[in-house]
Amino acid sequence: MKKLCKKAYFYFILIFLYAPILTLVVFSFNDAKSRGKWGGFSLRWYKELFHNSQIMDALVTTIVLALLAAFISTVIGTVAALALHKSGTRLRKSMINLTYLPMLNSDIVTGVSLMLLFTFFHLDLGFVTLLLSHITFCIPYVILSVMPKLYGMNQSVFEAALDLGASQLQAYKKIVLPDILPGIISGFLMSITLSIDDFVISFFNTGNGVKNISILVYTSKTGVKPENYALSSIMFGAVLILLLIINIKEKKKSTEVNY
Repeated sequence: MKKLCKKAYFYFILIFLYAPILTLVVFSFNDAKSRGKWGGFSLRWYKELFHNSQIMDALVTTIVLALLAAFISTVIGTVAALALHKSGTRLRKSMINLTYLPMLNSDIVTGVSLMLLFTFFHLDLGFVTLLLSHITFCIPYVILSVMPKLYGMNQSVFEAALDLGASQLQAYKKIVLPDILPGIISGFLMSITLSIDDFVISFFNTGNGVKNISILVYTSKTGVKPENYALSSIMFGAVLILLLIINIKEKKKSTEVNY
């Protein structure tokens, strides 16, 4: 009975999490514009999505912004994690605690603070400030994704490579980076997700004419359009496929290692 209750609870949580997304996907194929009735299966909103220049411009901005922010924050975060790993225990603990602050801080506080900082340095709000703000809140997540991999790394292998004549750069390239690569990839993917998802920080640090998807939906005078259902479904499907590919590759690697 106890095992049955655990399974029922688990499936209830899954339904609670994914039922809204499934509802959105179903209504993206609804021919009727109204959300209160089913007008039949149709690809109407997917067709109109690709003919809506406003949404497509916001989508391009969102993707470019997410990729740039994820790449830059991953490089900075990885280098910062390597530096922290080599630093003293007291300094490392203090810096890691400081790293937690942007993650625990309210988005509205971070957004307003960054806006005031950009204004103080007389930077015009636009794509550059939007990119800088996204890099700022993505870096801590990258650091905290890479650090556990550095703690779990066999330090003696790195030292053996140095003893055998490898330079510091060669040892990091051949030994350290392959070991922490899963953490780097996790930080990169998490940064993309956070960048696409963010609204509050983006809203305070963007300028006229620069909108990502979240800002476009929020500032739409007619509310959420059916085209947004189609776009959200495509984005959910793309993320799901990406996660499946990564999990399949990881499973193949673990199988090869076991053999």
